[in-house]
Amino acid sequence: MRISSLSLALSGLASAVSALDAIEVLGNKFFKKDGSQFFLKGVAYQLRPQDPLIDTEQCQRDASLMKELGVNSIRVYHVDASANHDGCMKAFDDAGIYLLIDLDTFGTYVISTDLHWNQTQYDSYAAVMDTFHNYDNVLGFFVGNENIAKKEDSIAAPFIKAAARDMKAYRDKKNYRKIPIGYSAADIVELRPMLQNYLACGGDSADIVDFFALNSYSWCDPADYNTSTYDKLEEYAKDYPVPIFFSETGCNTPGPRLFADQDAVFGKDMIHDWSGSIIYEWIEEENHYGLISYGPSGGDTSNTAVEGGFTRQGTPTPVSPDFNNLKSKWATITPSGVHKSDVDPKTLTTPACPTSTNGGWWAIEGNVRLPTLGETMAGTFTAVPSATSDSQPQTTGGGGGGQDDSKNDGKGQDKGQDKGKGKNAASKDMQITVLGSSIAAVILFAAVAL
Repeated sequence: MRISSLSLALSGLASAVSALDAIEVLGNKFFKKDGSQFFLKGVAYQLRPQDPLIDTEQCQRDASLMKELGVNSIRVYHVDASANHDGCMKAFDDAGIYLLIDLDTFGTYVISTDLHWNQTQYDSYAAVMDTFHNYDNVLGFFVGNENIAKKEDSIAAPFIKAAARDMKAYRDKKNYRKIPIGYSAADIVELRPMLQNYLACGGDSADIVDFFALNSYSWCDPADYNTSTYDKLEEYAKDYPVPIFFSETGCNTPGPRLFADQDAVFGKDMIHDWSGSIIYEWIEEENHYGLISYGPSGGDTSNTAVEGGFTRQGTPTPVSPDFNNLKSKWATITPSGVHKSDVDPKTLTTPACPTSTNGGWWAIEGNVRLPTLGETMAGTFTAVPSATSDSQPQTTGGGGGGQDDSKNDGKGQDKGQDKGKGKNAASKDMQITVLGSSIAAVILFAAVAL
């Protein structure tokens, strides 16, 4: 009996061992355990608003087809920290797929019209990290997604940066693996490259993001490297101190999608500074960005698998010709990159903290003091000196984000509505003052209730 129990225990232990090694960060690149560079070939994956990682059988079906497509990573926007994710995480691990997971929820976004970073938000973000940190195929966490998406929003940047700072500190305090923590930005021409540079400036590695990601739909067929402005994106990414990649891409206008941008992302023009891309999105919805469908639109409204007129469970069927176009494109792309031993982070440059712009899109004047936990917006930001000269090279190391309204996907809908309700607060002379965690919590509760 003892031998049998021991055998069962060892069998269970063996099945729990991860097939994938954790990805590490050095300088501005991701690396596998063997030192080879890792490039993302990913898809956005959010079958249902709350959590797509709790249905093991569905994850197994999807992971199998993703492997055929050539996927090595997925992005998940919302998860339930209290749920069990072992089955889905193993399904993706077995398929060789890493995950990027957003820490925020529908009720804990950093919103420019009601700016605060409080204990409720902190605890919610930390709970997601607690739930997922043990999975070796977690590639990274986002502290926000397109929180800054219109002219009045840039005042939120110090709060986003504060969230990244505090989540990195929490990760390290808990002695978790150095899972990189970053931000997913909307590609707003007027904010290039201010937001990108701000999140990596100041010279203190504890305060900056571990990676920066961009949701960009500027390459719409027919286009090329220059007409899409990818040439400008590359210019801004040159020698950026932390990894940078596309966290959403794949314009579907006019369609069908040819994914010609992937040649540029993984080609000679961008491969030295960019770490790949995530295609939007896996499931076919009203926005018609889907690579697969689980059945025709409409469906029986009494069927619990149908939501928003689209079936969200079942056998994934490729959407033609987009699925095969991407499969064929990725099959021809095998980036090798550089070896970890050949990387010298000291050659990378810390960007200068941007100053406010005449058009008002960027409202943060240089390297301002970041809010502490429990603070809210009430006056003027206070400038502080950078830890190093803005022009000095710096080793950043690191661990190792609302959607585009035109996509109408529902994943960022609540946040977009909240942001649209607020007053114009684009003045660069906004101040952070301490209100105390109890008052800030009341404010958050009221905002969520609205």
